Amino acid sequence: MSPPPSQPAAPPQRADLPIQGMSCAACAARIERGLSALPGVASANVNFATKVATVTFDPATLNPAAIAQTVSDLGYAASIPDTSAPHAHTHTAAPAESAALLRRFIIGAGLTLPVLVIAMAHGSIPWLRGQWTLWLQLALTTPVMFWAGGPFFRSALRAARRGGASMDTLVSVGTSAAYFYSLAATIAPEFFLRAAAHADHAVPPVYFEAAAVIIVLILLGKYLEARATDRTGAAIGRLLALQPRTARVVRNGAEQTVPIDSVAVGDTVLVRPGEKIPVDAVIASGFSPIDESPLTGESIPVEKSAGEQVFAGTLNTTGALRLTVTRIGADTTLQQIVRLVQQAQGSKAPIARLADRVSAVFVPAVLLIAAITFAAWWFAGPADQRLSLALLNAVSVLIIACPCALGLATPTAIMVGTGRGAERGILITSGQALETAHRLTAIILDKTGTITLGRPALVALEPAPGFSETDLLRAAAAAERHSEHPIAAAVVRAAAERDIPLPEPTSFRAIVGLGVEAVVDGRAVLVGKPLLLTQRNIPRSSGDRAAALSAQGHTVIAVAIDDREAGLLSVADRIRPTSAAAVARLRAMGLRTVMLTGDNRRTAEAVAAQVGIGEVFAEVLPADKAAKVAELQAVGHTVAMVGDGINDAPALARADVGFAVGSGSDIAIEAADITLMRPDLSAVADAIDLSRRTVRAIRQNLFWAFAYNVVGIPLAAGALFPLTGWLLSPMFASAAMAASSVSVVLNSLRLRNAA
Repeated sequence: MSPPPSQPAAPPQRADLPIQGMSCAACAARIERGLSALPGVASANVNFATKVATVTFDPATLNPAAIAQTVSDLGYAASIPDTSAPHAHTHTAAPAESAALLRRFIIGAGLTLPVLVIAMAHGSIPWLRGQWTLWLQLALTTPVMFWAGGPFFRSALRAARRGGASMDTLVSVGTSAAYFYSLAATIAPEFFLRAAAHADHAVPPVYFEAAAVIIVLILLGKYLEARATDRTGAAIGRLLALQPRTARVVRNGAEQTVPIDSVAVGDTVLVRPGEKIPVDAVIASGFSPIDESPLTGESIPVEKSAGEQVFAGTLNTTGALRLTVTRIGADTTLQQIVRLVQQAQGSKAPIARLADRVSAVFVPAVLLIAAITFAAWWFAGPADQRLSLALLNAVSVLIIACPCALGLATPTAIMVGTGRGAERGILITSGQALETAHRLTAIILDKTGTITLGRPALVALEPAPGFSETDLLRAAAAAERHSEHPIAAAVVRAAAERDIPLPEPTSFRAIVGLGVEAVVDGRAVLVGKPLLLTQRNIPRSSGDRAAALSAQGHTVIAVAIDDREAGLLSVADRIRPTSAAAVARLRAMGLRTVMLTGDNRRTAEAVAAQVGIGEVFAEVLPADKAAKVAELQAVGHTVAMVGDGINDAPALARADVGFAVGSGSDIAIEAADITLMRPDLSAVADAIDLSRRTVRAIRQNLFWAFAYNVVGIPLAAGALFPLTGWLLSPMFASAAMAASSVSVVLNSLRLRNAA
């Protein structure tokens, strides 16, 4: 008995799980390590900025519920989004989180203010003296510590139970040291007065204000950080807002408005002037300019008529349209764009690995530095202040060293950069592609459909003496109207664009390899290669002109009417209007620019000359295109490939960064790292410029985050005290820590203004 056939392995699946309870990059690194160790996990990435874990896994081994349970076992909470919903993975919890932080901050600040006034008065206000002020400070500080700051302590305890540490550990240890020292001094003041050599004082020194102010300032920083980080992901919200919630459909002969979720493929949808198109569809009837700028970044509306595709989220400007639905829900182009942006924002750029490595060991290192600081001040500090100085400096080290800015440096810049790209019709699939694009040194451009429009068009019409342009085009188009050849289609299309009515030919015969002959309005018409007229012994006076057009890469069509030359038509694949300027811009950016095509060398060099490209690979077979990419890589170039066809897919995949023109094939788009929603080479330059700006912002963020900690920790430890007598208050340390995180996010947000 033969064994049963083996089942094909299921493709890897991807899950995006929102995470609650993370407080710093060390938390993200801890979860990432735990998820990566699971059997069946191909990759795991935890984004501290978006609070989302992105896991690629083998569904035969693992499922999202098991992934969420692992996160829970690590001391955090993960939720499994409903992937069937078109708006799955949007972060609706962010506003609630911001509101909770704001509430805790406001109440905490109200309770802390009196404590701060008492502490700053230093007994100079007569009615704010005595033991009772210690008890008042204790009463006001306790709810600040354990209610307003409660999430910090709960998070630190969860991490401690599993042998870990986080930013919340630093906050909890630092504020607890100040609070419990002050609590003990309030309960047993005489002991602490003797220990601190303050026996002549009425009350011992306490640091309730330090604990309370630290909590309040960190809450303020967390709130500002949450608000700013939420703005970094605003591009997804704007994309989702493009899709209408309802659609006007025709069912059983009646027009009715239904929720967008109930529209089905094949339904007839009516869209009035000024309304957004609710689904991907084909126009059944009607004509209207469509504003596709939300998807493509192209500001000029595109005129569309029956048979052409329209997309959800675009705007119908002036005409009434009747549409046949082709794609709905998560399958629409708009939702695919949202998924691509989310995928990119959840990915990690290689430059982020340095921050990850540092963050993973940062908290234990800081705890050790704080312990050393305490011990140094205890043994070397002034005898009457050793306890207070040791305590305050150790607390300052714990607070100022929180690695939030490190954790936010890379993901916030990637979020803003990819979101800005999407708004401009540039879909970047990963943080790695975004980072790699800034290092490009060479770019290979496919000709057909990339530099050119991708379809032949009539570019010259030269009638012979005795014939008008209309006569020439009418005869040629009528003779060609039943031909399926792309060149014939270009001639017929040109006649239609000029509103020239075409008579039906009374006879038609294709002449293989040369052209066609037909009878139009009772006249014998020949249309084809100039050789066709020569073979029929028809005198020609346009030989030199035909040769000149051929030298420019045009396809020349000769026309004869009643055995007399009627003129020449020239057909070519038109160069996109923006291609020459885009190539000039790419060269100005320092890129070696090469054109790659399967066309003959004469045509290729003519096109290259018109757009300013000096290096051409012509007559390249599809299978050899990837080899041309490899040749440039072999001599040290970081190479980009720009293409739109199925035959470009291997080269797109082989390149360091592949750019697919969005109007091209699905296979090319899937093989590429960056998809251009508008078929315009200037978008390639825009994408590279955006990459350079984003990487520059990441480097700035990492520099300031590292510099802040390198400078801040020694200051907090009291390194300048022997020279200047200056110490960093824990309150100022907490304010500086919050400011560093917010400044990193604000620097990333500058990318939203990228041109």
